[in-house]
Amino acid sequence: MNSTIPPLTEITTMNGNEQDPPPSNCGKDPLMLTLLILAIALVGVAGNAVVLWLLGFRMRRNTFSVYILNLAAADFLFLSFLIVECLEILIGILYSISVITTVLTFAYLAGLSILSAISTERCLSVLRPIWYRCRRPRHLSAIMCALLWALSLLLSILEGKYCGFLFRWGDYDWCRMFDFITAAWLIVLFVVLSGSSLALMVRILCSSHRMPLTRLYVTIVFTVLAFLICGLPYGIYWFLLVWKVSVFPCYFHSVLVVLSCVNSSTNPIIYFFVGSSRQRWWRRQRTLKLVLQQALQDTPEVDDSEGSFPQRSLEMSGSSLV
Repeated sequence: MNSTIPPLTEITTMNGNEQDPPPSNCGKDPLMLTLLILAIALVGVAGNAVVLWLLGFRMRRNTFSVYILNLAAADFLFLSFLIVECLEILIGILYSISVITTVLTFAYLAGLSILSAISTERCLSVLRPIWYRCRRPRHLSAIMCALLWALSLLLSILEGKYCGFLFRWGDYDWCRMFDFITAAWLIVLFVVLSGSSLALMVRILCSSHRMPLTRLYVTIVFTVLAFLICGLPYGIYWFLLVWKVSVFPCYFHSVLVVLSCVNSSTNPIIYFFVGSSRQRWWRRQRTLKLVLQQALQDTPEVDDSEGSFPQRSLEMSGSSLV
């Protein structure tokens, strides 16, 4: 049987024949879990849509805002198709679940890849500031995002093709191979994300030349922590399935889907929380655009008691417009 399990259903196909899931005493997922996923996804779609609108049409893009824009797009895509899947399950339509599985895999891989790129580039900007300011290619952010989107799409399409998600036939050997390739890519992304985040934290907090914390750094830290707590468990679950480790408690998979949904929905909340923290909202009304600008601020705050910030709040260290 195919080792890749769709997010909300255990139905897979292989070589044109539908395969029944292994016997289980759990039964179908509780209706409350599906409704919970649907509710969280709706909130997340709205939040990511606001981020996409502001960064895509209302603000000038630079190094890190390009990454945040693409991360919001990946989260928006993941949550949108998760909503479609929940609605199909609620009304009893399961014919397009396999196609949705491929799209969800694509969005999950793209989101993790972009988050790893954000952490890595931020780490380079701190550890190698001279190289970063003088030698960094001008359009590196856009190029990296395009490559990561393309790679994620290629992996998800190939796995969907040979594992029977996109067509009524598949190939077991090729399916297993792409399962292992995708699992290996997940491991590489996790190592890069963890290593760059740890190096950045050590450099800023433990180095003899401590650097002042900026809101951009806090935003990245919270985003990475949210993924490690809520998004990573689903990737680990996927990896264990590849190695045929399938002894899990009842509804364990559905709980992981809920956590992944929370991860994709939390990022806009993090941006607006970091951007609005330590501000006196009852004295000064701030627009969402300004709050998002402050969340991406990479310069130390001045005169914080009065809530004032540098005018160049979106200019990152060594960043350039892309």
